[in-house]
Amino acid sequence: MNGYKSRSLKSKWVKTKWLIQDSRLQKYVPETSLYSKNALQRMVSRYPMIYFKPTGGTGGRHIAKIVRLKPNRFRIQKDNASVTAASVDALHRELTQFAGSKSYLIQQGIYLKDTGKRPFDVRVMVQKRNNGAWTPSAIFTKIGKPHKVATNYHAGGQLGYLEETLRGAGYSKRQIKAARSLLETMGRHAGACFDCHGKGFRELGLDVAMDRCGRYWILEVNTRPQFYPLKHMKDKALYQRIIRLAKEYGRTS
Repeated sequence: MNGYKSRSLKSKWVKTKWLIQDSRLQKYVPETSLYSKNALQRMVSRYPMIYFKPTGGTGGRHIAKIVRLKPNRFRIQKDNASVTAASVDALHRELTQFAGSKSYLIQQGIYLKDTGKRPFDVRVMVQKRNNGAWTPSAIFTKIGKPHKVATNYHAGGQLGYLEETLRGAGYSKRQIKAARSLLETMGRHAGACFDCHGKGFRELGLDVAMDRCGRYWILEVNTRPQFYPLKHMKDKALYQRIIRLAKEYGRTS
C-alpha cells in the first residue's frame, strides 16, 4: 500500500478550512477552532457537547468528548474513562495535560442518530478516475458502541450497510434513496474542493454525521482512508469496487 500515487494531508485544521471556504460544503461543517483557552471558553458556552481532536490523529484515537453538565461543570470522556472539571480553568488544565505537545482542535459536538440504540456515522468513499472524474465508490456506516467516544472500527465499532442502518434509524425507502444521493453529491463536491487546493488527490473518505434533527455534518475528510475492514463484511462488493478503482493509481489493499 505504501508508495501508491495519491496525495496525503494529515492536518485536520487545513482540511477543515478548505471545506469552510467552499460555498457548497460550508453549511455541513461543524464549528471548529484550533485549541486555545479563548476558543475553549467560547465553544463550551455555545454548545452542550464538544470534541477535542488531535489535528493529525487517525482512527479515532486520542479523542476526548466534553459534556457541559452545568454552567461551570464538565465531564471529560476519554475512551471508557471520564473525569469532571469544576470550571473552565480546570477543564483547560485537564485538556492541556491530555494534549501534551500535540496540536489539537475543538469541534462542535453532534448528537448522532441511533440505529438499534447505537450511534452511527457514515463513511463516504470517493475516488478519482484516470479521466479526472470523482466517483463515489462506497458508502457504509460505522456503528459505535454505547458510551464510546468514537464510532471507529479501532474503537470497537462495527461496519454496516447504509440501507440496513438507515432502516434501523426509521428511514423509509424514499428517504434512504435521498440520503444516498446527497452523500454521493457531498463526496463529489469534496473531491472538487480538494482539487482546488492541490494536485494529486485520488481518494477521500468523508466521515459524515447525521444528527437527530436530520442535518448532515462533515466531521472530517481522510486522505488515506482505510478500507481493509470491508473485507470482513458478508457482501464483498464494496471492497472489490474500491480495490478495482484504486488499481488505477497503484493501490492494491
